[in-house]
Amino acid sequence: MSLAQAIFAAGCFWGVQAVFDSTPGVTSTEVGYIGGTTADPTYQQVCTDQTGHAEAVRVTYNPAQISYETLLDVFFSLHDPTTLNRQGADIGTQYRSAVFYQTPEQQAAALQKITALEQARIYKNPIVTEVVPAAKFYPAEEYHQKYFAKQGQAHNCGLQRPQIYFSDAEWKQRLSSEQYRILRQKGTEAPFSGQYLKVSADGTFVCAACGNPIFATVDKFESGCGWPSFDKALPDSVRLQPDFSHGMTRTEVVCGRCGSHLGHLFADGPTATGMRFCINSAALNFKKSNVPGD
Repeated sequence: MSLAQAIFAAGCFWGVQAVFDSTPGVTSTEVGYIGGTTADPTYQQVCTDQTGHAEAVRVTYNPAQISYETLLDVFFSLHDPTTLNRQGADIGTQYRSAVFYQTPEQQAAALQKITALEQARIYKNPIVTEVVPAAKFYPAEEYHQKYFAKQGQAHNCGLQRPQIYFSDAEWKQRLSSEQYRILRQKGTEAPFSGQYLKVSADGTFVCAACGNPIFATVDKFESGCGWPSFDKALPDSVRLQPDFSHGMTRTEVVCGRCGSHLGHLFADGPTATGMRFCINSAALNFKKSNVPGD
């Protein structure tokens, strides 16, 4: 198995590491410091905003299971790439958004991704993510590694998933009539009619409205209900809210980035999670993993 590495900076590295640790195809991660002038920096030095280093995560992954482009999708979905040297309340160059590329191919992929996001008008403000060559990576102190796992906490430190707001007219322009009915008007497609009902290839299902990664194929199962079913969502990708429509009490699943309706969650799943995310195919797009030979 030939592994590859990627390095990303997206604010506080605790939460960023936790998200990548939960991403299928990622084999290991390590938090550290990169991009500055101070050799062997400590966390205290980096926090002064005087070293030039960014808090970053070095991701080791299996290209046969997940592509670099998909890692970029995760990276851009878990923070706000339009805020300069800031993520939420965390302010300073150490919290900047950056892709530290290690090959010309990684550089090209990152620049192409930024261009595509800009052209799609996903954000109201320009993307300020740096795309720069990877310098020496200094691993952070041991107590920072897998911080949330050690603390038994949810990974929410500094993560600021950018919220996307478009007018109703803009959504109608961006989506097909069927997508608009389901995603923005909380509609439901007919059972057994969706294009992704039988899809089992390795890959990632993303929100059809904004491209936010939502589900991995490895978490998909055949439920017999007539809609694509998953036993869990990718970390921090969705929001759950009560739904009392049609005289029923249900849990609605909406995209964590743009708030679009995806489907519903039921506590009758057959796997260890006990959950069944019942999702409309029309609310999703599918990105197949870049497996060699495909």
